[in-house]
Amino acid sequence: MIMERKRTDCPALPPGWKKEEVIRKSGLSAGKSDVYYYSPTGKKFRSKPQLSRYLGNSVDLGCFDFRTGKMMPSKMQKNKQRLRSDNLSLSKGKPDLNTALPIRQTASIFKQPVTKVVNHPNNKVKTDPQRATEQPRQLFWERRLKGLRSSDVSEEALRTMDLPKGLQSMGPDSTDETLLSAIASALHRSSAPITGQTSSAAEKNPSLWLNTSQPLCKAFTVTDDDIREQELKVHQARRSLEEALMADGLARAAESRRDTQGRAA
Repeated sequence: MIMERKRTDCPALPPGWKKEEVIRKSGLSAGKSDVYYYSPTGKKFRSKPQLSRYLGNSVDLGCFDFRTGKMMPSKMQKNKQRLRSDNLSLSKGKPDLNTALPIRQTASIFKQPVTKVVNHPNNKVKTDPQRATEQPRQLFWERRLKGLRSSDVSEEALRTMDLPKGLQSMGPDSTDETLLSAIASALHRSSAPITGQTSSAAEKNPSLWLNTSQPLCKAFTVTDDDIREQELKVHQARRSLEEALMADGLARAAESRRDTQGRAA
C-alpha cells in the first residue's frame, strides 16, 4: 500500500508537538487519511483519549479537534449545550402528554373507552405495626464477645465488674462476662424492665423458649436493700472523686505560686 506522510507542527499543543497525517494512495481505502501526534520525545499517539491521559490537566483538550489539530470553541459550546439539555431531561423526566382514555382491547368490532380508577374508598391496606418494626435477632449472639477484654491506654486489660450473686447465667457455654455483655446490651437497646428469662422452659431448652429481648440469665428481682447498697457505692465513688479533684486543684495552685515566686526572684 502506497501512503503519503505529512508531518507539521501543532500550535494548539505545547511546543515540540508534531502532527502527522498519513494519506492512503492505493487500495480500497485510497483517499482516506489517518492522523497521529508525536510528543517532543517521539512518543506516538493514535487517539484523543490517549493524548488526554498523557497530558493530564496541563492542557484542556475539551475543544481540541483531533483530526484538524486546532482548538474549536464552537465544538465545546455544543457539547455544553447538549450536556445541559440531557441533565434537564433527566431531572424532569419525560412527561406523559397522552390524555386520551385507554381503549378496551376486546373482541368487539368497535373501540370502547374504559373508565380509569386509580383509587377506591373501600380499599384498605392491612398492616401489622408490631411485625413491621420487629427485627429478627440472633440467638446467643453474646458468645461472639467471648475472650474479648477491654484495655486502657497502656494496653493492660481492665478488671471486669463483679456481678451480684442473684444473677445466674444460663444457656450453652455462658459465663459472667457474656452475661455482663447481655445485660449492658439490653439496657442500651430497650427501655423495658430487665427481668431475665421468666419462663421456666427456657432453662430446659433455651434455643426454643429463649426471650431474645432479655439477657441470658435466670429471672431475678431487685430488692430495696440492693438499691440502698448501690446508692451507697455511688455516694462513696462521688466522694472519692471530689477528694481527688480537690487535691489536684491544691497541687496546681501550689505549683503556680512556686513558679510566680521563682520569676519574681
